Amino acid sequence: MSADPHLAVVGAGPAGLAAALAAAARGVRVTVVDAAAEAGGQFYRQPARALGARRPQALHHQWRTWERLRDGLAGHVEAGHVRHLRGHHVWCVEGELPGGFTVHALTGPEQREPVAVPADAVLLATGAHEKVLPFPGWTLPGVLTAGGAQAMLKGGLVLPGRRAVVAGTGPLLLPVADGLLAAGADVVALVDSAAPRAFLPHARTLAAHPDKLVEAAGYAARLLVRRVRIRAHHTVVAAHGTDRVEAVTIAALDADGRVRAGTERRLACDTLVVGHGLLPHTDLAGALGCRLDGGAVAVDDEQRTDVPGVWAAGEATGIGGAALSLTEGHIAGRSVAARLFDSRPDPRTWNAVARTRTRMRELAAALDTAYAPPARWTEQLTDGTVVCRCEEVTAGAVREAVDELGAGDARTVKLLTRAGMGWCQGRMCGAAVAGLVGGEQPPAKRPFACPVPLGVLAGRTPDPAPDPARKDT
Repeated sequence: MSADPHLAVVGAGPAGLAAALAAAARGVRVTVVDAAAEAGGQFYRQPARALGARRPQALHHQWRTWERLRDGLAGHVEAGHVRHLRGHHVWCVEGELPGGFTVHALTGPEQREPVAVPADAVLLATGAHEKVLPFPGWTLPGVLTAGGAQAMLKGGLVLPGRRAVVAGTGPLLLPVADGLLAAGADVVALVDSAAPRAFLPHARTLAAHPDKLVEAAGYAARLLVRRVRIRAHHTVVAAHGTDRVEAVTIAALDADGRVRAGTERRLACDTLVVGHGLLPHTDLAGALGCRLDGGAVAVDDEQRTDVPGVWAAGEATGIGGAALSLTEGHIAGRSVAARLFDSRPDPRTWNAVARTRTRMRELAAALDTAYAPPARWTEQLTDGTVVCRCEEVTAGAVREAVDELGAGDARTVKLLTRAGMGWCQGRMCGAAVAGLVGGEQPPAKRPFACPVPLGVLAGRTPDPAPDPARKDT
């Protein structure tokens, strides 16, 4: 361990920023490595400065929290405690204690310039990606994910369409529909497959978070004032159109999660926004050998993984929202500082923060259960429905691999059909293939977290990223 310990934080979303600020405040040198041009992650995604947004806060909530994070980061950067590497796509982290770690990233216009960041410890705040469940017509232009719609609104100040249907399940649908309304779209309907009764078993947990109930009620009230039709326990059966989506068919669900015959109705629209929740990003953690639990990075009470010197926080350790990510990041940053300086976290405030994290995790688990996708969603897929867009593999081809060729898991289906072998490496189609096979989506096992030029792998030694806080750099 160096006399001047150094932490590399991968990701500048809520968890990464909270961890960086907590560690830097306790004397740790921090390098934040992030792919985006500005800090904030998906939740606090900022429009490009060239767009000249006059009121970027209009499409955000918890803006004051973001201002504290932003100003705290700027202060530590100016003081030389933190350096923020923007536009750096981390593709690999190698090493282990006591020798330290090296974070490998690519930068430049085409992500071809390699950079290496040495560190005594690594904190993975890699966030999550969307869970995509296909249906007939989902590949039509004008059909996009909930996160994609938010990215267009927040990052590009672009309205994806004028007449939108928001569908799927999960707490993200409400703010997405609200954001579309605020930007001037006509939201025809919000279609949620969750049944209201699914929340009854979690009433006590939900009641312990009145702020979240008030937030959800505010979204719902604004939708009702704007006469947005809210269809609970409904689902999208199909999207229709030629050159782009022109209408969607929705239908009610029965108690088993099947479409109730005779309840179908057609809604005209030019945009369909669909979300079915999120999945943790675990590529870097898996390549480092960190243990995974239920598709998320397993951590202890201090957010430490089972690989010494590696911490994880935020959505990578389980989907729970920005507030939980901030809390986990703060805990992780304090833990890193204590461990790097060979001490233990201060127990005077540790227990209070840990109790807050426990309550937030309980809420996340309750919402995850209540917002489960329809149990029979695969029955809606026709054999001609594309499942893997990269390799153009249909649901029929996957079913043939399972029913006739004997594939018993997603990996075998991949070998027989090429589903998951394309550019996204199964991130988009993995959940769908697993659902058709009849099992859970297996954890990703990839040596690289993003595409890497062969020239980098051929042995070109990257220059270390300059550190303005060190005189010998």
